[in-house]
Amino acid sequence: MRQTYSFLPTLQALVACYQAFETYSAADIRAMGLTPPQFDVIATLGNTPGMTATELGEKTLITKGTLTGVVDRLAERGWVERVAHESDRRCQIVRLSQAGEKLFARVFPKHMAHLAAAFAGAGATDHARWQKALNELEQVFRKETA
Repeated sequence: MRQTYSFLPTLQALVACYQAFETYSAADIRAMGLTPPQFDVIATLGNTPGMTATELGEKTLITKGTLTGVVDRLAERGWVERVAHESDRRCQIVRLSQAGEKLFARVFPKHMAHLAAAFAGAGATDHARWQKALNELEQVFRKETA
C-alpha cells in the first residue's frame, strides 16, 4: 500500500520558492564579485562592532566548517579582520576592516535595491499575508524540535 503525504506539495512549494529566491539573489551577488556566503558575512557584520565566529555562525546560513574558509578568504582580500576578544582570550572577534566597511556601504544597498525590485508589485497586505504564512510554517518545525 502506497503512503500519501498530504504535506508534500507544501514542501515542494517551499523548496521551489527558496530555490527561486537563491537564484535571483545569487546572480546579483556574483555580479558584484562576491559569493553568497561572502555576502552573508559582509552583510551580517555590517553596522556592528564585530562578533565571535560562533555568533556569526548563528546569524548566517553558513556551517562552522564553511564559515572558517569564508572568513579566511575575506581576510585575505582585506575585508575582514580578526581581533582579540576584550574579555575572553580564547576567542577572537571577526569584524569588517575599513575596506570591508566601504564594501558593505557599496554592496548592501545595491543588493537591497535588487531585492526590492522583485517585490515592487507587492503591497502591505501581500507582505502581511506572506509573513503570517511563513511564520506559521516556521512554528510547525519549531514545535517539533522543542
